[in-house]
Amino acid sequence: MLRLRVPGGILTAHQMHGLAKITEQWGSGRADITTRANLQIREFQPKDIVRVLNAVQSLGLTSRGSGADNIRNITASPTTGLDPSELFDVAPLAEALHYYILNSREMYELPRKFNVAFDSGGSISVVADTNDIGFQAVQVGDGRSAPPGVYFRVMLCGITGHKQFAADCGVLLRPEQTVAVAAAMIRVFIENGDRTDRKKARLKYLVDQWGMEKFVAETEKRLVFPLIRVSVDECGSRVPIDRAGHIGIHPQRQPGLSYIGVSVPVGRLPVEQMRAVADTASEFGTGELRLTVWQNLLIPNVPNERVPNAVKRLKAAGLDCTAGTVLRGTVACTGNRGCRYAATDTKAHAIELANLLDKRFKIEQPVNLHVTGCPHSCAQHYIGDIGLLGTKVAGVEGYQVVIGGGSDQDQGLARELVPAIEYSRLSPMMERLFEVFTERRRSRESFLQFSRRHSIDELRAFVALEEAVTR
Repeated sequence: MLRLRVPGGILTAHQMHGLAKITEQWGSGRADITTRANLQIREFQPKDIVRVLNAVQSLGLTSRGSGADNIRNITASPTTGLDPSELFDVAPLAEALHYYILNSREMYELPRKFNVAFDSGGSISVVADTNDIGFQAVQVGDGRSAPPGVYFRVMLCGITGHKQFAADCGVLLRPEQTVAVAAAMIRVFIENGDRTDRKKARLKYLVDQWGMEKFVAETEKRLVFPLIRVSVDECGSRVPIDRAGHIGIHPQRQPGLSYIGVSVPVGRLPVEQMRAVADTASEFGTGELRLTVWQNLLIPNVPNERVPNAVKRLKAAGLDCTAGTVLRGTVACTGNRGCRYAATDTKAHAIELANLLDKRFKIEQPVNLHVTGCPHSCAQHYIGDIGLLGTKVAGVEGYQVVIGGGSDQDQGLARELVPAIEYSRLSPMMERLFEVFTERRRSRESFLQFSRRHSIDELRAFVALEEAVTR
């Protein structure tokens, strides 16, 4: 398997065509969009690896540093530069940090899950609060300790697999300072982080040992400019997140243009569809594609009058710009078909369960289903409205079920509903839960609000848990 670094999640139609050719000729005939807005292509024969690497490099892409020795996870808001409500276009910042790290040998020797995110402050989330380092654009008004303007808050130590969100470190940065600060923070971790314990090789554990103040002070020693320290109260509130904004047709800040959010269930993109989205982006847009952390993709810069024909072209290739309320918010890790750590076939199970719930129930607000195959939590199960963690139950595939998680404006860690249940018994249990939800919800109450309004004991009673759980 090759993990391809896609800085900021932005690539060209030419690159997508090239990847389609590579994976058709030498690989599995499919690409997978990851929960970090990167791409994976897999099932290459050892004898073909050099050809594959050369072909990938000729496209201006690379898998270098995407393993366990570098930051392969630098994400940016997928609608950055397009979103009418955003504060700052963060694509150049993500790209700059990508190349800075890639070309700096001293920046290597990092754990495989060290994450950095740039949030433009717009309406679509990049879940910056789940990252080791997150930069979030904010507006500072008059009468504050910093001059008015757009700055970036710095959030540190997000690691939801270990049940922690990133916390504001009390620093404001001008946009042009973010890459230098990110590099300084990474260097502090490289020099002082504990790499002897794989489970604790993350920024959280260094900051736990030192405290936030010392970490920020050590970072500042490596900079040529002073850091601006402010309270969170001095920053304006963030624009509300549109949890459905990554699917469907949406107006851009550029007059007369829209972006099309294409549903790619759990990120699986066969060669024929890779070519279809590339052709659609070239013919109807500007040849650009955006990948999202929700494992789908966007085609930007489509003239409004051409949107219907673009949608028709996508539908002809089996791609849809709509999706069920559950399916559109469903993400899944690689699963046991492609990862030796995973206990379950996460992608197949995620699609099956999401489609079942969408077919059976009329759900108005988005429901995020996060399905991960092992405790490494690549699909971040603790921030899902419903989170599933793969496990073996009496020798067969099953899941731990957690409920009520969220990020950004809905921030909260999911609570355990079921310690372990066979997959074959999971669907009937979830159907019972959603039957109760649709019967008892208050007005336009979302599933997340419903689950948080009730205690775990109440939720367990709703689904007759003593019959559902295999202990």
